[in-house]
Amino acid sequence: MVRAERLELRLDDDLLQRVDEWMGSTGQASSRSDAIRQLLTLGLDTVTGKSIHLSPGDKLNFMLLRDIAKHLNVQSETNLDFVAESIYGGHYWAPAWEMPGLFHNHVDQQADVTLVVNVLDMWDFIEERIEKLSPEEKEKLKAANHGYLPKFQGFDGNNEATLMSIGRFFVEKMGRFSRFKKHEFNSHAPTAARYRRMAAAFELIRATLGFGRPMSVDQIIEILQVGR
Repeated sequence: MVRAERLELRLDDDLLQRVDEWMGSTGQASSRSDAIRQLLTLGLDTVTGKSIHLSPGDKLNFMLLRDIAKHLNVQSETNLDFVAESIYGGHYWAPAWEMPGLFHNHVDQQADVTLVVNVLDMWDFIEERIEKLSPEEKEKLKAANHGYLPKFQGFDGNNEATLMSIGRFFVEKMGRFSRFKKHEFNSHAPTAARYRRMAAAFELIRATLGFGRPMSVDQIIEILQVGR
């Protein structure tokens, strides 16, 4: 059973007039309270990606562009006629259902982007250094890392999907950190907390490097141990 709750709203004269104008132009509400309920639903559906909002200018622009695209036989992944029928019928929820990859409410957080950049930068530095180690140094590193050479393993596809998506976008779409093009980005286990600690330790160590001084095996091991 849906739980109803009575709310008290204080609206100024200007906002009340806009509500009345909406009621008069649409004829969809029987009272101000009904109109406000409908407007709240429309607004929430738009904000959460369950529906789209198009101004009269947006509608006109889309129809003109659709006609031009059809006239020029432009190939498009978007079903232009479907969107047009959705607009004609007032089915603004339909494009969000049909194209969830386009109409959604997800936005990457800058903190997540910064974390991914720091992690990729760290592993790029570490993996490049490992390639230049002597056989004896590699054996020492393997002995301290469960018998294998460390490498970037990605982020957890279930619990860290946003981080994994950001990393893939950097590498596959933006051409950054090309070293990781053949890497598996799904670690199948959480890594973000561990990588965050490692990246912090790496920055402290990198600050001590300069004038061509390479990172030592012991420093790599120190970074790995921080992540455990």
